[in-house]
Amino acid sequence: MPALPVPTFDDVLDAAARLEGVAHRTPVLTSSTFDERTGASVFFKCENFQRMGAFKFRGAYNAISHFDAEQHKAGVLTYSSGNHAQAIALSARLAGIHATIVMPHDAPEAKVAATKGYGGEVITYDRYKENREEIGRRLADERGMTLIPPYDHPHVIAGQGTAVKELIDETGPLDMLFVCLGGGGLISGSALSAAALSPACTVIGIEPEAGNDGQQSLARGEIVHIDAPRTIADGAASTHLGDYTFDIIRRLVARIETVSDAQLIDTMRFFAQRMKIVVEPTGCLAAAAVLNGIVPVKGKRVGVVVSGGNVDLPKLAHYLA
Repeated sequence: MPALPVPTFDDVLDAAARLEGVAHRTPVLTSSTFDERTGASVFFKCENFQRMGAFKFRGAYNAISHFDAEQHKAGVLTYSSGNHAQAIALSARLAGIHATIVMPHDAPEAKVAATKGYGGEVITYDRYKENREEIGRRLADERGMTLIPPYDHPHVIAGQGTAVKELIDETGPLDMLFVCLGGGGLISGSALSAAALSPACTVIGIEPEAGNDGQQSLARGEIVHIDAPRTIADGAASTHLGDYTFDIIRRLVARIETVSDAQLIDTMRFFAQRMKIVVEPTGCLAAAAVLNGIVPVKGKRVGVVVSGGNVDLPKLAHYLA
């Protein structure tokens, strides 16, 4: 596939049309207890209720929907710690094409099982010793497959942006928007939607403390690479932003903050106990920042993207114990 231009909100609108009737329009939930603790009016866009359990379905399906006949015949390949893997596998099954996914050997068992269950061929690697991007490019070249990376792709970014489009369509303008940050696909698409639909909204990215490459990149004005971080937020354990995502982030994201694994566990417990929903650690990043006062939100209308709910049940029980 030739190089594509940086996506715009028009691409988000196109993605929304492609996803209509295929992706779930996920609920926007509120919590009076959360509002009382933070002093804000908080709206949770719950992508843990999306198909395959995370926002990633939006970008994966949108990307594959652009395939031509030759690409359909050869199939799709990606690399992912889990949610994008499942999203590509499910989207490929819906399109009737073959999917190969390169996954870390220590990926959550539930995510590996789901990826295989959707019909994806899984190839494992060691995330601490091997480079998944090199493996993915090599396999795609060898097999003639189209590589759809987990975040640094215009169609992926545009698809992810449809979640915040739906959020603002439902809630109206927001003062602040908190979004989890790994490779930057979700926050890039979210920022495009926020800029178009709620121009005064401040967009804030939240990373795990152990993996603050995005925070460093925004501060330095260039993409910073780090070693694979060790964090329970496996979906945000990326080592660097992408060219497309960094371009959008440095233009439209106001700041990037971090939260600890302990704060993620406390937030998982809040979601389970008070809102009766299952949220994976990565999905708690944005909410954890608001709940712990990382950024002042008192008196504001705040959007929080809950990115996914795919967590191994034994691990969930351990975290909540």
